[in-house]
Amino acid sequence: MKRLSLKKEHIREIFKSFNNLNVLIIGDVMIDNYLWGKVNRISPEAPVPIVAVTKKERRLGGAANVALNIQALGANPVLCSVIGVDHEGLAFLELLKNQKLSQKGILKCRDRITTVKTRVIGNNAQLLRVDDEVESEIEPSETQQLLTLISYIIQHDKIDVIIFEDYNKGMITPKLIHKVVELAKSKGIPTCVDPKKKNFHAYKGVSLFKPNMKELKEGLKMDISGENIGELQRAVSSFRVKQKAETIMVTLAEKGIITNSRKIKEHIPAHIRSIADVSGAGDTVISVAALCRALECNDAVTAALANLSGGLVCEQVGVVPISKSDFLDEALKLDFVK
Repeated sequence: MKRLSLKKEHIREIFKSFNNLNVLIIGDVMIDNYLWGKVNRISPEAPVPIVAVTKKERRLGGAANVALNIQALGANPVLCSVIGVDHEGLAFLELLKNQKLSQKGILKCRDRITTVKTRVIGNNAQLLRVDDEVESEIEPSETQQLLTLISYIIQHDKIDVIIFEDYNKGMITPKLIHKVVELAKSKGIPTCVDPKKKNFHAYKGVSLFKPNMKELKEGLKMDISGENIGELQRAVSSFRVKQKAETIMVTLAEKGIITNSRKIKEHIPAHIRSIADVSGAGDTVISVAALCRALECNDAVTAALANLSGGLVCEQVGVVPISKSDFLDEALKLDFVK
């Protein structure tokens, strides 16, 4: 980052410009349930802790948490996903309403259930997670309905950037990816991807591809690590060319982040933080990266801000959106900001 230098006014202008952006988020949504409590003893039935529940909480999760992050950063999110025709689906729509998020991109599927993840937290530490979900692909007719919805939203909402938030739950199919990327290119709209293993190689020709280290290793079937940055950059460069991606950004947890494009290859170390919970950090990183991409920020600036944002949300327990004011305060302290 030695070559990069920005004035504080420029950083403030970037944050202010987030407010004018319209973001389409395509991906798997879910409800994040939390059971909070105290642990004072071990169960006599099995060697497991007993959690005396003191608080219950329901939050939007998955791609919906990306929408919350986009909203928290001041931009306008439009969420496109599928839910089941069930009680949890109604609860999900109610959560959207409570957060003042649009429901127009949500498709109800009779043969699916709404994904719910329940986390049990005792003494402020996560003890258990229970997933209630299906992971089979949606029907071709449902993919077509989504494509019709997406085309309408792109046309009527003046979308500035598209985020694919893929959680391997079957909503995002190779056909959907291909058609949306093709449509986005024809409209000059950048596409940003937070991938998972199943569709890893299906995202051809996207603007920004952001796996974490685990996803990269699984996707490339290579035993690489964040220890040797040079070796990692070479592997990522090769994959970027093969995928016809403009930029690949890999999050390396405590080792920070790398960004790799034709012009720029940078490694940005992590900021020292008090880590409480890494849940949802990837959602925040892709949100910030996508907004920066829409504003045509330099790749190094994009990576630095995304890296900072991921560390900030890890300081809080549970999946929570970022605080824009806290984020701006910290961004103004970055070493390349004068």
